[in-house]
Amino acid sequence: MPLRPEATLERFLHRGDGHLPDLVGFRVRAIEENRLAAELDVRTELLAPNGYLHAATVIALADTACGYACIAHLPIGAENFTTIEPKCNFIGTARDGTLECVATPAHLAGVGRDRPLQGRRARHRGIPLRPDGALAAIGMTLGAIPGAASDSLQRQAHASSQAL
Repeated sequence: MPLRPEATLERFLHRGDGHLPDLVGFRVRAIEENRLAAELDVRTELLAPNGYLHAATVIALADTACGYACIAHLPIGAENFTTIEPKCNFIGTARDGTLECVATPAHLAGVGRDRPLQGRRARHRGIPLRPDGALAAIGMTLGAIPGAASDSLQRQAHASSQAL
C-alpha cells in the first residue's frame, strides 16, 4: 500500500498530544512507504513495581507504532484505524534508555485501491528494541478500518473500546 501524501513526519509528531501516546512519551522518528520508526524514553513512571519496564509500556509503543503505520497507508476512502487484537511476545526488558520500534505491514486483508472498503483489515508488526539494540518484544496489531470493516468487526471494536 502506498504512503498517503498527507502522511508526513510533521503530521504524526503531534497526533497523540493529550492522549496515551503523549502520556508514555511516544515519538515518531521517521515515516516512509511500508515503514514507521518510533521511540520512547524509559522513565520511572513506565516501570513496574519490580523495577523492570512494564509490559503495558512495550504494548503501547508497539501498538501505537503499528496503528500510526496503518493510518499512514490507508486506502482511498478510509480515514482511520482501530486496534481489535493486539499481541505481544516479550523477549527482554529494560530499566533505562530509549526503546525503539519499527512498524511494517504484515498482512493487509482485502486492502487494495480498487476494492470496496467493506471488510478491510490490516495487520502490522511492531518490533521494539532495547537501548542496547537487543530485541525486547515482537508485537502484532490487527485492526479494522472504521467505516470499512464489516458490521461484526465494528461491533467488536466498539465493545472493546467500551470495556476499557
